[in-house]
Amino acid sequence: MAVNTEKYHQIIEVFKGSLVTLVAVSKTKPIEDIEALYQLGQRDFGENYTQELVDKQAVLPKDIRWHFIGHLQTNKVKYIAPFVHLIHGVDSLKLLTEINKQAQKMGRVIHCLLQMHIATEETKFGMDAVELEAAISASVHLPYVSIKGLMGMASFSDNQEQVRKEFKILYQHFQDMQSKPGAPFTILSMGMSGDYQMAIEEGATMVRIGSLLFGERNYPTN
Repeated sequence: MAVNTEKYHQIIEVFKGSLVTLVAVSKTKPIEDIEALYQLGQRDFGENYTQELVDKQAVLPKDIRWHFIGHLQTNKVKYIAPFVHLIHGVDSLKLLTEINKQAQKMGRVIHCLLQMHIATEETKFGMDAVELEAAISASVHLPYVSIKGLMGMASFSDNQEQVRKEFKILYQHFQDMQSKPGAPFTILSMGMSGDYQMAIEEGATMVRIGSLLFGERNYPTN
């Protein structure tokens, strides 16, 4: 499927005048699809895999703002540190410390979102409230990272009440963090193709949309 330009225009129209940022999730999608959205004015793109992100960044326009939205391993941080715009899924203090280390080598500050575990599935990554507080406190001593807000993934479920409840929990923590001195949180990244409208209703300022724009993904089989 080619890029759904009609759906893109619909989403952009809905977001017009709001503070919501659209991150187009382009993982596994070809360069041509990203270029097509770029020509329509899209600049924020999200990738899940470090090597794929590095390869795409090398050949695509340099004014693209690349978001790393997958589970980032500490040994892969160095590959994206020179250029990444925002790392969404910082799910441990260990990872945050490594990002600071690699950012220092690059002589730049890397913007990050702390990932909170809000879903019922244990397989989803993220910190609990105590770990979140510890990471924020420790970040005072990590001058090359800037925590911009929170990110979370709701349960993969048809139970809309459950999903909304999880979004509310994340938004409450976001508000709590905003009220703390020295924590200028401005980004709450939650909501994807299937639930982004609900996420916005519950306070999201950034949504990650892939399949609505690019179609379903075809993953390689072994």
